[in-house]
Parts: sequence; C-alpha cells; structure tokens
Amino acid sequence: MKRFYILLGVVAVVGVVVVAAALRGGGTATVELVDLGEITDEELVGLAQGAVYGDPDAPITILEFADYQCSHCGTFALSVKPLLETEYLQTGRAKLVLHDFPTGMFPHSVLAARAARCAGDQDRYFDYHDQLFRTQMDWYSMPSATDHFKQLADDIGLDAGEFRGCLDSDRHADVVTANRALGERLGVTGTPSIFVHDGETMRYAGGFQYGDVVQALEAAGAGN
Repeated sequence: MKRFYILLGVVAVVGVVVVAAALRGGGTATVELVDLGEITDEELVGLAQGAVYGDPDAPITILEFADYQCSHCGTFALSVKPLLETEYLQTGRAKLVLHDFPTGMFPHSVLAARAARCAGDQDRYFDYHDQLFRTQMDWYSMPSATDHFKQLADDIGLDAGEFRGCLDSDRHADVVTANRALGERLGVTGTPSIFVHDGETMRYAGGFQYGDVVQALEAAGAGN
C-alpha cells in the first residue's frame, strides 16, 4: 500500500492531464463499468487520470472521488468547491483533481461520468460537471438519462455531433472504471471522499465540508 501511495503521489506532483481521452469502440452506449482484467498499480495509476481544476503545477493536490448521482457530491460541487476556488484554486495554492467513483448504488452514475469526460474532450469538463450537479434532481429518477445528458451538452454549447458520438459509445468507460478501482485501492467506500496530497503525505480530509478540507489543506502547508 505504501508503494501505491508513492505511485499516486508521483501523479499528483507531476500533474495529470486535464481530461483523459482513452478511446474505445463505438455504438454500445455503455452505462456500466467494464472489465479491466489484471492490472498493475502502475497501469492503474496511468489509466485512472483525473480531471484537473486549477493550476496543474500547484504544490497541493485535492483528490476528490465523486459519484454524479450522489447528493452529497452535489453539495461539495456547488457549495464547497466555489469556496475552495476563491481561497485556494484561483490563487495557485492548490489544484483539484476529480476522480470518478460510481458507487453502484445509482443507475446513471457511469453514464454521467462518461458524459462529463465526453464534454472534457471539448475542454468543457467542469462546465458540464457543474450542469450535471445543478440538474441532478431533474435526471435522478429518469428511466434513462441519455437524452438529458445530450441536452445539457447543447445547453452549454458543445459540438452536438461530437458529444453524441462519444456518449453513444463506450468511450472513457475504461477510464471511469480505472478511477473507481483507484479509489478502492485507496480505501474509498463512499462519496464524496476527499484526500489532500502535499507531494509527500496523503491525508484523508475526514469529511467533505469546507472546514474539513481546509483543515487538511492547512496541515499540508497550503496556507504558507
């Protein structure tokens, strides 16, 4: 486990790409996790690339594991993240790296995570992320959320054909699955789970409220 934390720390320090663009076949409209087979820690960390918000070179990394159909994740995204943005993310003191963690409790979680990454292919990951959470109660109980997710892409001005081609496939399913597996290896059991990494030490925030995260950030030296 210590070796795994070191591997994850290297990714946090060096930086991860803004959005992974792992391409797979098309036409399957994947709504479930996929089988990655036997995968090493190195391979998992390489595949489970998070979405970065803030300066990729910021010295402190806030690692978030989230499920788009989780109401508490919506609270973090819409109420806590804006506060962190003002105090830490816009100032370059820290960056946020979001990892998908579909808990298996909700039917649309995997598709929502893929939809956000499809938006990320057009450099609009967090714009779409915010819209998913703002409209969460609209699509939460839908038998199928596919059309709603496509409409959100139209609402924020994405290229509709490109987005729909991505969503109506299994693109990014391997990355979303790897994100989930990464969280499991870190001991994540629920969402949102927040960690803070300062390049040497990984700290579990212990909660997702602003005070919980700030306490972990200050312990990591983000106030210096």
